[in-house]
Amino acid sequence: MTDWNDLSARGGRVGHDLVGWVMWDEQAKAGLGELGFPNTGVWIVAWRLAGLGNTPHPVAAAMTYSIHPGFIEAIHGAIDTVTTNDAVLGVLDDAIVPGLESIVPGLAADLGELADDLWAGVDAMFHGMRPFFSAFRARPRPADRDPGLSAWHAINCIRELRGDNHWALLASEGIDDVEAGLLHSAMVDVDEYGGEEWIARSRGGDDQSVAAAWSRLEARGLADDGRLSDTGRALRLDLEQRTDELTAPVWQAIGETATVKLLDLVELHQDAFVQRIDETAGPRWMPAVRPGGSASV
Repeated sequence: MTDWNDLSARGGRVGHDLVGWVMWDEQAKAGLGELGFPNTGVWIVAWRLAGLGNTPHPVAAAMTYSIHPGFIEAIHGAIDTVTTNDAVLGVLDDAIVPGLESIVPGLAADLGELADDLWAGVDAMFHGMRPFFSAFRARPRPADRDPGLSAWHAINCIRELRGDNHWALLASEGIDDVEAGLLHSAMVDVDEYGGEEWIARSRGGDDQSVAAAWSRLEARGLADDGRLSDTGRALRLDLEQRTDELTAPVWQAIGETATVKLLDLVELHQDAFVQRIDETAGPRWMPAVRPGGSASV
């Protein structure tokens, strides 16, 4: 009997492999600079926000959930000032296939063979309460330009679907943006990250907000003296399993044969994707792609 929750978990990690590297891609950042952005480091969030179109800043901040609202407003403002959403997404499209080819030669072409199956799964999903997923699913599909690029866009939609599902679960548990970053330390090697606060601080948490978040978690029994408790770790692991379950239907719609083929294509090359992120961002970024990491953050 097929274990769809296991395939969903593996599919989440594969989605991060295929999407995570582009957040620090040098070609993409250079393209963003050519559009007039003074700081191309904002590429990590700019292309995702561009996919939302002209969504008001507070709504975009609600969708991104764990990133500081001030950061979202600043990037939105930069897009409005120097370029357009379509131009930012054009930079993304130009970077995908060359980037994949430089990481794993031939992978984009192999992915292209799965494009129709991947889109069939994406199109089978309900849009409700899945804002990032729905926004990117509504974008024009580049099938005529390159099947590999089309497949990547379908995989990106699935990654956003998983993220939307995960944020909905966090909201249902009354967990806010900074608390989410602290809880995620249950999913990583804390020694590698230098403590349990790195992820929360990387998303805009400062001393005051982090201290307040610890206080709230401690009041709920999820932390003790500035560290996650066993109860807090158990909750985070449970949230991950529930995210797998909520996202499993898209893999069922894709079908076991195509799902397993995708996993077999990508899982062998995880080290190559991690190496690319290490080279362009540093060893701590994109924890979901690292051994033992979580596919939801």
